[in-house]
Amino acid sequence: LQESMHAYAANVYTSVVEELTKGKQRKFIAVEQEFFRLWWDTVATDVHKQQVHQLLREGRLEFVIGGQVMHDEAVTLIDDQILQLTEGHGFLYETFGVRPQFSWHVDPFGASATTPTLFALAGFNAHLISRIDYDLKADMQKNKKLQFVWRGSPSLSASQEIFTHVMDQYSYCTPSQIPFSNRSGFYWNGIAVFPDPPRDGVYPNMSLPVTAANIELYAQTMVANIKQRAAWFRTSDVLWPWGCDKQFFNASVQFSNMDLLLDYINEHSDQFGVTVQYATVGDYFQAVYNRNLAWEIRDSQDFLPYSTEPFQAWTGFYTSRSALKGVARRASSLLHAGESFFTQYVRKQPAGSLRKCQALKQLQSLRWAVSEVQHHDGITGTESPKVKDMYMDNLMYGMFNVKKLMASIIFDMNNAEKNEEVYSYVYSKDSEKLGTVDVDQYVVVYNPLAWNITTFVVVSISQPYISVYDELGRSVPAQVQSSAESHFTYDLYILVSISGLSYRKYNVKPSLGKQSAFIGRSVKYKRKDITRGYQKSQRLFPVVNNCYEVMFDQNTNLMQSITERETNQTVQLTQEFLEYHVNGDVKKGPISDNYLFAPNASAVPVSKAVGLEVVFGKLVTEIRQYFYSNVTAQEYVYAMYTRMYTVPEGYDGKLLCHRLEQEYSAGPLEPNREAVLRTSTNLNTGQLLYTDSNGYQIQKRPFKAYVNNTVARNYYPMVQTAYIEDDSTRLVLLADRAHGISSQGNGQVEVMLHRRLWNNLEWDLNYNLTLNDTSVVRPVFWLILGTKSLTNMLYRPSGLALGHRPVVMFGALAGGKRELARQLQQDSVTVPPNLHLQTLSIPGWKYSSNHTQHIRSVHMGKQKQADADFGRVLLRIMHLYEVGEDPVLSQPVLVNLK
Repeated sequence: LQESMHAYAANVYTSVVEELTKGKQRKFIAVEQEFFRLWWDTVATDVHKQQVHQLLREGRLEFVIGGQVMHDEAVTLIDDQILQLTEGHGFLYETFGVRPQFSWHVDPFGASATTPTLFALAGFNAHLISRIDYDLKADMQKNKKLQFVWRGSPSLSASQEIFTHVMDQYSYCTPSQIPFSNRSGFYWNGIAVFPDPPRDGVYPNMSLPVTAANIELYAQTMVANIKQRAAWFRTSDVLWPWGCDKQFFNASVQFSNMDLLLDYINEHSDQFGVTVQYATVGDYFQAVYNRNLAWEIRDSQDFLPYSTEPFQAWTGFYTSRSALKGVARRASSLLHAGESFFTQYVRKQPAGSLRKCQALKQLQSLRWAVSEVQHHDGITGTESPKVKDMYMDNLMYGMFNVKKLMASIIFDMNNAEKNEEVYSYVYSKDSEKLGTVDVDQYVVVYNPLAWNITTFVVVSISQPYISVYDELGRSVPAQVQSSAESHFTYDLYILVSISGLSYRKYNVKPSLGKQSAFIGRSVKYKRKDITRGYQKSQRLFPVVNNCYEVMFDQNTNLMQSITERETNQTVQLTQEFLEYHVNGDVKKGPISDNYLFAPNASAVPVSKAVGLEVVFGKLVTEIRQYFYSNVTAQEYVYAMYTRMYTVPEGYDGKLLCHRLEQEYSAGPLEPNREAVLRTSTNLNTGQLLYTDSNGYQIQKRPFKAYVNNTVARNYYPMVQTAYIEDDSTRLVLLADRAHGISSQGNGQVEVMLHRRLWNNLEWDLNYNLTLNDTSVVRPVFWLILGTKSLTNMLYRPSGLALGHRPVVMFGALAGGKRELARQLQQDSVTVPPNLHLQTLSIPGWKYSSNHTQHIRSVHMGKQKQADADFGRVLLRIMHLYEVGEDPVLSQPVLVNLK
């Protein structure tokens, strides 16, 4: 990517800017800021920069969307969409004093209803999309319904509606078939070959130049296409996209040919019945707006999933590269924590010794990495391994920087000796190595949410007999048990209770007698042949906490039911891992790849035998299940760890008690297998599934029968939340990363966890898009079961608690106990339970908040000389509930911003 960027994108912007300057009629739109900014910062000359300013003033260069990237719409969180939009818009406003007004979402694979809402909130005047179901698009095209006013949010409705344009069947590229040549038409610069362009300047597949001999033929072809498209829209204005992926790297040959053609058509407009002009997206929407028509209204239904033909359902990417999806979300969560931590530090310690400009750079490295991976070929898993590694490296580098920053803030706030080693990491079992606490150290835990949390943090330790104390030397509830990962370490669960946006320090030391942590007691059960076990009468044993009783069957070692204890409702519930077998040979039929999911038949159960170990403890009970292909197999392919928590008196354990935490281990898979976890219940759901849209709102997903490919076309993206329900009970699933999810039977929900594929489709091979993913993935889910009113109250705060788990750092503070006894004065921040503090950060923008003054300094070229403004804080608060969703929690709330 970096190589192509430096060569290809640099050529585009350099040659486009030069060519626009040469002809007053020429125009161009620029979309993704990541590429533009790299050109602006590393390639553009002063002359280029002056030209860009001039072209923007003349309206001949127009920035559309203006985010760092064109974000994916299916598997991204709204917080991250906002981040990448803010990152790009901040640069554009600071540098040019402009704000984008239109979107150009031509390439994401399906369209979410959250995106038009986001763009309406960002002040856009119109939204443009392209990839929606092929059969739906054909129908809308025929009935002139490709344009409408979209009210993407059921709650914000008409207050945040946006005019939306769906591109016709030709999508966003110029139609390349021309009857008088076997080369494609209108692509005069040919196909990009980078980073080593041809020496003679002759690129593959360059279109025939426009000459006196063929100009009439070119004009006829173009006009015929324009007229065909005009029939699909209500106004006589036709948006005719000129360009495609990786075009305009030689803008000179592009514009010089098109100039001739446009002039010719306009000179003969009486004969052709058409006039043509260069235009930006803004010009087009202005023309449509001037027609003053009334438009149909679309409600909050989205355009997902997306199919391009009967056997091409683009539902595989909801799960592709699950490890990347997990790291992207952890990085986003760490950034959210680091931003609020730094902001509070700057507000409270204006004279602190930390170098603020350096700190801002550390945060910016993660802002950039998290923004960039939201790309529709990033977090989607639809990139080559080399590009995936680049995303991973950038995320890891940014995370390292922010962890370092958070550790230095704690140093500074504790006035610790600068030479003491404090190291930090965010706890997660996905990371290669667990940081092991040597005893008698501090565990520093920061709560990034703006409400009080009571939860467990887990650290890895090397011996079991220990005690945990808080800052005042009081004993803290904790439990030690042997780790499922390694025979040489133990997992230490510490019960932390931390107020909003605050941190606490815990001291872990060798146990001297009675105050030691509880020790979990492990019971191993014999491996069971589940094919036989189903035939016997059940031998059930319970695992219980204050909220749930979960029954396991000793004949199969599998879960059998869950009872919600408050209402005494019991739901029969079993879980199994299955695999879809898919085809990789294009000669044999439809294939699965990074994008597509094309199962051959129903999913096949993967295991015939299950091993079971239960670790019983006073605070945590962990059920470890291992799934083997048969009774004698040596290695398990799948594992499931289910944790139930018991909260002692005096702690607010409502959220903690009401979740069954499950962590799955899947992989390495055999090639051309797609792994799912299917949960089957006796809830009468009618196969109706609910999934979240970008962690923002819920979409209803009724099961639809199709002539072909019904399984794959009933897969939907789950970014954070999904649930099934009947009249009385709801089962909610919350996830730590995006997955594909489906309800293939009544009372059933299945989540795709992992994919490993290989195929021989030439396009996939050329771009190394075969998804031969040999990794082991460890996704975490929280299950919540109960009445609708109970789950309504729990699932939104729980989803945020899973997405924003506390940040855990380790260290030895100088000065021993003397330091620890002083509990730091921290102003905790608490927002009401139906709100979420979405952003608290210091963007570091340099521009004046007076618009007129800022525009003046842009024109005088002074805006870049200013220093970052550390006194300006960006605050976003989000209401979590829809209108009418809950009688109390849906009400508006008054907040004191100070």
